Amino acid sequence: MMEKDNTYSPGEVQSDDYVDRNDVSVAELPTSFWSRIWPVFACGAGLFSDGYLQSVIGSATTILETIYGDAFSNSNARRNIVSLTFVGTVVGQIGFGFLSDYWSRKNSLLVSTTIMIIFAALSAGAYGGGTLDGMVAALTAYRVLVGIGIGGEYPAGSVAASEATAELKAGTRNRWFIFATNFQLDIGFVAGTLVPMIVVLATTQKHLRAAWRISLGIGAVLPICMLIMRTKLKEPVEYRRNKMNKYPYLLIIRYYWFRLLTVSVIWFIYDMLTYSFSLYSSAWLDLILNPSGNATTPLWIILGWSTLINAFYCPGSFIGAFISDWIGPKYSLIVGVTLQGTIGFIMTGIYKYLDTNAHVAGFVVIYGIFLALGEIGPGNNIGLIASKTSSTSVRGQYYGIAAAFGKLGGFAGNYIFPYLIADGGSSTIRQGQIPFYFSSGMCFLSAIIAITCLPKIDQNFIEEEDNKFKAYLESKGYDTSTMGTTEHLQALVE
Repeated sequence: MMEKDNTYSPGEVQSDDYVDRNDVSVAELPTSFWSRIWPVFACGAGLFSDGYLQSVIGSATTILETIYGDAFSNSNARRNIVSLTFVGTVVGQIGFGFLSDYWSRKNSLLVSTTIMIIFAALSAGAYGGGTLDGMVAALTAYRVLVGIGIGGEYPAGSVAASEATAELKAGTRNRWFIFATNFQLDIGFVAGTLVPMIVVLATTQKHLRAAWRISLGIGAVLPICMLIMRTKLKEPVEYRRNKMNKYPYLLIIRYYWFRLLTVSVIWFIYDMLTYSFSLYSSAWLDLILNPSGNATTPLWIILGWSTLINAFYCPGSFIGAFISDWIGPKYSLIVGVTLQGTIGFIMTGIYKYLDTNAHVAGFVVIYGIFLALGEIGPGNNIGLIASKTSSTSVRGQYYGIAAAFGKLGGFAGNYIFPYLIADGGSSTIRQGQIPFYFSSGMCFLSAIIAITCLPKIDQNFIEEEDNKFKAYLESKGYDTSTMGTTEHLQALVE
């Protein structure tokens, strides 16, 4: 067999997919900027659907409360529809974490996207025999399955996006990962309240039964576009080089358990606060705008204020993306979460002035700053840290477990926050203050954990981590020459 010529000149584009030799840095591979950047977005941008589907269900339950009143709001249905989605997401994150490592990043993405499309569409058509209880049961079941598809976006999509950023210019890698992942998630959160507001305006409050179904059904549209785009993806170079064909789990656990625990706890706290605040923002605004409990404010206005609140996520994520490159994800997380906790304590002190119809704009602005700082901190950086603090060979499982802890935090927050609000008794001021006291304290706890336990992460951390982990495995007698996809190993032989 003729020996393959693997030499190339700087800037020369090779058609050979397997020019990715182990002695060539991924960033030095001869490919164009477009060929490097579009896989990052193709892999990560599916989180827009996650953000939309997570956010829109909060708006949908607000609409259902308006339609059915106490029959819905005083039951466990509202809580179950939202919370059980997290259960499905956890299953998806862990399951697809294993699949993306064992099987394929690309194929795992295609399967999870297909699941999301099917059950997002079925959620919009939930019927259940025509009764309220039956409809809610069907919607809850579909949402659990939607969650499984959403869960696959994390270990397959975000992990592949992080590996693709290794091919980008050093000094810009963090921002591009954030733009392709968390920034997309935040835009999805905004769309998840903006779209229902527009739909309610279009259908009017006389046709709210159609409004919530249309809002949920739109959530199936973007994943269809993503599915088409993802069929053209190739496996990331880092994955092709470092895929394990036999997993020494005892060695892996010994090496990564503490780091994984640290990332998981921070992610748990972040999602506990973020998802809970997002899901209950429209309910708090309803208390402020309608303190007597009478539905005097049109629903679209409440949804509009919720949209404005969620919009603060976007500038926080955008600005924070550059900060993450400038000072690193660890210190960006610490600065953001510390400032967030500070603003939260300030809100508790002035809440009695904000908790009025006349000052609802002030509430939205300060609350929006609180959320934006969260994006500058863990919102942007916890996924980035999870994707970089493990070797490529186990990154899907590592990331999936950490993200699952995050969703468990969202699940826990969905149950905790009603009790925090209830602790305020009949005082609407105390009902608003207590959640912010709790959240601010948890922000400072996250900062302490990050300062003491997280490693410093630079632009080349992914490749450096792969080399360190391989050296560790070799020191324990593991044969690292067997690592890599079948095609990659064959290319090395040739």
